[in-house]
Amino acid sequence: MPMIDVFAVEGTFGDKRALNKELTAALMRWEKVPNISLFSDNTAAFVHELAADALATAGGDNRSVRVQILTPAGVLDRDKKLGVVKEMTEIVAAAAGDPSLIERTWVLITEAPDGGWGIGGHAYTSAEIGEAARRKLAGPT
Repeated sequence: MPMIDVFAVEGTFGDKRALNKELTAALMRWEKVPNISLFSDNTAAFVHELAADALATAGGDNRSVRVQILTPAGVLDRDKKLGVVKEMTEIVAAAAGDPSLIERTWVLITEAPDGGWGIGGHAYTSAEIGEAARRKLAGPT
């Protein structure tokens, strides 16, 4: 149940809601989680718009984007991380209508430790998330 934060200068993206939906759907695919409410309702993306003077590289450019992903530890192996970084970068550039943004998009993947992921007032372990998913997939008992 990852969180995605996108940081960019105001006006970079026209349709932020569509961007959020595309990023979350892509990450759920890479994580290979089922499309059930447990995951779809708890995988979120946030677009943080910054003032033009709130972002700059050492060279002074403010046309970069940072995508920060927080996901449970161990969910993404090396191949999945490579795929996530590539796809997130492509999604961001397409949403901005700027193919050159591919060269200025940073994607950071951070893994929350087991039991370091909370929702509804409970810090879930990977085993508890897996069990909750199995119960949802099994349906009413």
